[in-house]
Amino acid sequence: MERRDYTLALSGLNFHVSEWGAEQGWPVVMLHGIRGYAETFAGIAAALHPGFRVIAFDQRGRGGSDWDPAHNYYADAYVADVEAIVQQLGLDRFDLLGHSMGGINAIVYAARHPGRVRRLVIEDAGPGAFETSDGATRIRKELATTPERFESWEAAGEFMRALRPTVSEEARQQRLHSMLKPLREGGYTWRYDHAGIAATRLNPDPARVVDLEPCLSAIGCETLVIRGGRSDYLQPSMVERMQALNPRIASIEIPDAGHYVHDDQPALFQQAVSDFLDRGLFHAGKGAP
Repeated sequence: MERRDYTLALSGLNFHVSEWGAEQGWPVVMLHGIRGYAETFAGIAAALHPGFRVIAFDQRGRGGSDWDPAHNYYADAYVADVEAIVQQLGLDRFDLLGHSMGGINAIVYAARHPGRVRRLVIEDAGPGAFETSDGATRIRKELATTPERFESWEAAGEFMRALRPTVSEEARQQRLHSMLKPLREGGYTWRYDHAGIAATRLNPDPARVVDLEPCLSAIGCETLVIRGGRSDYLQPSMVERMQALNPRIASIEIPDAGHYVHDDQPALFQQAVSDFLDRGLFHAGKGAP
């Protein structure tokens, strides 16, 4: 599927945006995880009904977007970026999908703007997962021990295989191409602000760590939580808590998938998202899938 790429200047930073699908289609904004990038959603964009327009962007400090010189990598800043992009693109109403950190930001945005989000998809994120899960401990360890550079592409590949042993080699290579850049003196380094993001994640300002429970209660749209069956991040008890907080929240568990559901089981993930969003598209009078 053809991709459209452009840059938006917002909040003093330049953001790289990618789009797939017809420009007249129903908009779906997608938010990636802590070390993700917009292109991670290429698969789900291709799988969605032709009536959708998928909009993803490299969040601040990642990919082709600017790094924040103040290391302002908190949920309130990320959500403000979404608000600015939505306003600049003139999106009155749309669907929203977020993975991990992007899922947290999506929850907060949907709570603040209940009239804008028609359907919400949360991939492996929820209250407690960010703070107390084994996956949160793993992510903190990864951020603390990730090397700043690699001598060769092969060395970076070995690191990524150890980090993501369950995903396909194709998915790992896509990650490397999106996450690395060559150094003039040889070797490779990250395209994302590893030092700034790690500092914020490992030593956060407690006053800026978001409480997701009141946000979940405030969501006014139909919501689907997708959990990886072997995820070490979002636990079944956390999903149950989310549903207790808001009856609009449904859930599905994808077997043999970890925290990166869209990488581990792309076909099952794409089917779950397509089915959920297509129902909304049909009910909105946009035509049957």
